[in-house]
Amino acid sequence: MEYFVQQLVNGLTLGSIYGMIAIGYTMVYGIIGMINFAHGDIFMLGGFAALIVFLLLTTFIAGVPVVLALLIMMVVGMLTAALWNWTIERVAYRPLRGSFRLAPLITAIGMSIVLSNFIQVTQGPRNKPIPPLVSSVYDLFGISVSLKQIIIVVITAILLSVFWYIVNRTPLGRAQRATEQDRKMAALLGVDVDRTISVTFIMGAALAAVAGAMYLMYYGVVVFTDGFAPGVKAFTAAVLGGIGSLPGAVLGGLLIGLIESLWSAYFTIDYKDVATFSILAIVLIFKPSGILGRPEVEKV
Repeated sequence: MEYFVQQLVNGLTLGSIYGMIAIGYTMVYGIIGMINFAHGDIFMLGGFAALIVFLLLTTFIAGVPVVLALLIMMVVGMLTAALWNWTIERVAYRPLRGSFRLAPLITAIGMSIVLSNFIQVTQGPRNKPIPPLVSSVYDLFGISVSLKQIIIVVITAILLSVFWYIVNRTPLGRAQRATEQDRKMAALLGVDVDRTISVTFIMGAALAAVAGAMYLMYYGVVVFTDGFAPGVKAFTAAVLGGIGSLPGAVLGGLLIGLIESLWSAYFTIDYKDVATFSILAIVLIFKPSGILGRPEVEKV
């Protein structure tokens, strides 16, 4: 039982990272019906931004507190990723918004390749490790819970609450929901649709950057290929939880993390991805809109 609970803790930690990335997927898809496949690379970019900030802090400021270092890493990562995602939306996606449906998808895949190769060229192809930022471990009834696991879960819960409040209780959220329902009618009623979509891309990128900083803190290493696998799994989490639903994105991320952790613990690690996508297929067969998703209503 202790081993099982330990794997639950590990799965919740990993799932929290997937959930933060998945929110960006679900927000963009909910508003413009587009899958931003460059979002995983924005997550990776946030991790590299956090790495560079950490190296600069440790080089020029001796004895900087860990809490302050983590806060600066997250803030700079959020700003960097937000600027990149805003630029991508403005330059690559917006001109194709009225084009045929495959054009934005192909462009998103192209932007993913561009970002990945850009980081490979500028930062090198090797793994970039850092020393442990947070090393405290607590023993609770025979279960090891590290402080960095607690930090990741708490930050995920706080950010989900903040973004849920923004979407459901603020004028920006009302503009986002109006744009999601009908862009033309929202524009006629005074909503700045272009601005709303850009802000949504910025919000998703900021969350992905936080996930990137948490990923770097948790694993202590980042490489230019890290955007692909977590990005695909986060997209899977968004679909599993119900794409378009913020709580669904986090729930899907937690489920993906738990499936991976438990499968790796009790079966072979080689097939953990097979187990993850098999569960997704089974859920979608019986509930095509996802666990918390709402069935789409055709406009007539």
